[in-house]
Amino acid sequence: QVQLVESGGGLVQAGGSLRLSCAASGSIFSINAMAWYRQAPGKQRELVARVTSGIITNYADSVKGRFFISRDNAKNTVYLQMNSLKPEDTAVYYCNADVHSRGFVNNYWGQGTQVTVSS
Repeated sequence: QVQLVESGGGLVQAGGSLRLSCAASGSIFSINAMAWYRQAPGKQRELVARVTSGIITNYADSVKGRFFISRDNAKNTVYLQMNSLKPEDTAVYYCNADVHSRGFVNNYWGQGTQVTVSS
């Protein structure tokens, strides 16, 4: 089994910063792409940022220049540095990863971590 566990969410004032972490554990051979999604109340889940195993990144237009995704392959961990936070960034943030485990590549989700930005 593979688990993704997020941490680092919380309450922050507009203009502040937070750093999210997501650690993958279990029977892992390798991890392909890792990503962060978010879902605000009443809205669909959306891609925030994604990083491939080759460290190619892409971002939602709404977070470009403010959020930065990175990964530590030795620790099977992905990070999301969020700067200049806005109230509209308030959402539950979910980690997602394509994990090569026991001969198969499956997609996994974390349980989510709440980020609340006050104005």
